[in-house]
Amino acid sequence: SAALQPRLSRIFGAAGIPVMEGYGLTETSPVISVNDQRNRGWKIGSVGKTIDKVEVKIASDGEILCKGPNVMLGYYKDAEKTAEVLKDGYFHTGDIGELDEEGFLKITDRKKEMFKTSGGKYVAPQLLENRMKQSRFIEQVMVVGEGEKMPAALIQPNYEFLEEWAKKHDLSYNGTEQMLTDQRVIDRIQEEVDLANENFAKWEKVKQFRLTPDAWTVDNGLLTPTMKLKRALIKQKYHSLYEDIYGR
Repeated sequence: SAALQPRLSRIFGAAGIPVMEGYGLTETSPVISVNDQRNRGWKIGSVGKTIDKVEVKIASDGEILCKGPNVMLGYYKDAEKTAEVLKDGYFHTGDIGELDEEGFLKITDRKKEMFKTSGGKYVAPQLLENRMKQSRFIEQVMVVGEGEKMPAALIQPNYEFLEEWAKKHDLSYNGTEQMLTDQRVIDRIQEEVDLANENFAKWEKVKQFRLTPDAWTVDNGLLTPTMKLKRALIKQKYHSLYEDIYGR
C-alpha cells in the first residue's frame, strides 16, 4: 500500500488515534517491522523497528535485505525467481530504505522506481514525492526525469484547499484550468516545492513542475486500489506537460 504521510500521522495522533505504521511483504509472512507505542517504539515517518528474530540490513545500493523465520522458503515451482530474491540467506525486498541510529526503519523508494538523470545521478522519486505531499496544497505528485537533465514533477493540487486559499486572497476563477494558469497560484505552489527541496542534494531537487487540471483517482485509472501511482499511465496522459517541462 502507499506510504502514510507523516502529516496525517500527526493529525491522527493529535486526535488521540495513534496510527502504528508497519512494513512487510507477502514473502515475509507478512511483517518485517512495525511501530509500537510502548517503550518508545514509535517514530512518525518510519515503519518501526524489526520484530523479534528478524534481521534487517541495508545493501550497498540501499536495498532492504531481510533474514528470519518469517521469510518464505521460495516461490512455488519457480526456482529461477526464487534465486533472484533469496541470496546468501537474505530476502531482497526490492525496496530502498535506511536504518537510523535508534534502529527505526524508513522506506524511501522502490528499487525499480529509482531513475538516473542524463548526468548520471540517481534519484529516488518517492522520497521527494512523500516530502511534497506533506503540503496541504499538493494532493498527488509524480517526480519524473529518467534520462533527462534534471528532475521535475507533475503535480495534482489539492483543489479544495487551493480554492479556499484563493478566496482568502480575493481571487476568483472561471474553472480549475484558469486557476492553475494564474501565476500567483503557480508561485504559491513553487514555495511549497522549494520548501520540500531543502533537504535534498542539488541533483535531486525538483527544478520545474506542471499542474494537472484533473484529479488522479482509482476510477480514472491513474492510481491503484492501494493508492499507488500508475507512473506510465500518468506520464502518458500528461505527455504534453512533460514535453513542455523539457522544452520539446
